[in-house]
Amino acid sequence: MKIFLRCLRMYPKETILAPLFKLLEACFDLCVPLVVAAIIDKGIKGNDTALVWQLCGVLVLLAFVGLGWAITAQYFSAKAAVGSAARMRRELFAHMQSFTYAQTDRMGTSSMITRMTSDVNQLQTGVNITLRLLLRSPIIVFGAMIMAFTIDAGLALIFVAAIPLLAVVVFGVMLGGIPLYRKVQNRLDRVTAVTRENLSGVRPVRAFRKEGSEIDRFAAVNREQTSLQNKAGILTAVMNPVTYVIVNLAVILLIRQGAFAVHEGGITQGQVVALVNYMGQILVELVKMATSIFTVTKAVACGNRIGAVLDMPAGMAVTPAPDGTPIPSADTPAVVFDKVTMTYEGGGAPSLHDISFTAKRGMTVGIIGGTGSGKTTLVNLIPRFYEADEGTVSVFGLPVQCYDPEALRESIGVVPQKAELFKGTVRSNLLWGKETATDEELWEALEAAQAADFVREKEGQLDAPVEQKGRNLSGGQKQRLTIARALVGKPEILILDDSASALDFATDAKLRAALRELAGDPTVFIISQRTSSIRAADLIIVLDEGRAVGMGTHEELLRSCEVYREIHESQFKGGEA
Repeated sequence: MKIFLRCLRMYPKETILAPLFKLLEACFDLCVPLVVAAIIDKGIKGNDTALVWQLCGVLVLLAFVGLGWAITAQYFSAKAAVGSAARMRRELFAHMQSFTYAQTDRMGTSSMITRMTSDVNQLQTGVNITLRLLLRSPIIVFGAMIMAFTIDAGLALIFVAAIPLLAVVVFGVMLGGIPLYRKVQNRLDRVTAVTRENLSGVRPVRAFRKEGSEIDRFAAVNREQTSLQNKAGILTAVMNPVTYVIVNLAVILLIRQGAFAVHEGGITQGQVVALVNYMGQILVELVKMATSIFTVTKAVACGNRIGAVLDMPAGMAVTPAPDGTPIPSADTPAVVFDKVTMTYEGGGAPSLHDISFTAKRGMTVGIIGGTGSGKTTLVNLIPRFYEADEGTVSVFGLPVQCYDPEALRESIGVVPQKAELFKGTVRSNLLWGKETATDEELWEALEAAQAADFVREKEGQLDAPVEQKGRNLSGGQKQRLTIARALVGKPEILILDDSASALDFATDAKLRAALRELAGDPTVFIISQRTSSIRAADLIIVLDEGRAVGMGTHEELLRSCEVYREIHESQFKGGEA
């Protein structure tokens, strides 16, 4: 609810002016039954045709003036709704960008997409309805009751009895609807997740002929969503009949009592018609209110979901360096792992267990192991994408917790396991590594990444288009461009997470030779499934089920580490390359 109110506070002027003009429109609407009563009691009863036409002109004038106020109110309410939704979406996106990897994993991609799109759209509609319709209905309802008292206090008591009954029905349904619509939106996350998973995995789905099972899986979650939507629809459907029954009973009672009052000369026929019109206005407004309340109820539920994301503390805390910490020098190791253990949230066992090693400046460190052995987890601790549960990860003599995350990652170049490129050009993708890089620096990075040749062959070269996810490039080209992107910033630590898997052996060898010649002598971490890619490394770490089962050079590990020897012999059939 606080997010909903926060949206209203973003546009204070519009939040005041929209209901104000709706109030003016409502005042004109409340005058209409009095004019109709005058037409009946004075014009028709007195057979005064001129007066009837004059009063009809007054009705037309009231309609046009009310229309002007309504359009003005709609303008201000739309401005507040669209503007606050845009700000909320921008704030939500910025907050999500500051999430850690662990927080992103916990929240889930599909849930974040739903909150950024569907939830914000529902919130926008709710703000618009609140300012434009929801506040108008109470004005009409209570205004009609007050106007009834100006006509006849005795008959107005019928309004006093009907309105609380209607309020009980409306607000009772609203209180029951908020948790129900929250469940509807939560279930929508699951529908989004299944849809996203199916679209991203469309190739294996078709390759393994699983279209039928995927359709059944989607149908199952869709049925659950439909069931909840039906329950919400039933709750919505109950409100209108109940309100109609209460209002129509009140109208019947009003006509009955009004007939007695007219017979006794207490009020006129026109005044009875005015009272019936006021009751009709109440009926129309309550129907609008019922619809509006369900829209606002969904908006409040969506706002609560958005608020839950915004309330999540984002980012990582920075711990001041201990007193007496020595100033880093040329002899300070680049990376030190000291008895590091790390477990993913919800993981049954540690992904890394008691890892210790030292990587000096300029060293090349190779990391190898079976699938799921913890290779990516290990390198993700260096730029502090995840936190270690036990032990210390130090970079240039300081624990990573002592660095501002952005400052730490400026000195580290990361090439992720999955090559991700963004729609734009070769240049725009490379500038992610360094925004102020010159063309000369870009070509230098491309040369080192063995990507310069194919970029020169493209029309536009650095300005050649790159489609979303690099769809117009081959796997090897995408990997080489992501390596070049990391090299543009001339990082002091370079992490290659199995980023040469799509390269042929010759290109891979040229790439490793170029990395050894990089200016600045960076410390390089290479994750690879090929022993040929890491055999020249100064230190090779062999992982097996999260434990370091071997450390040393290629020759040392062939003699002392059975896991490494098995991997090597499986690739070279027991011999050397």
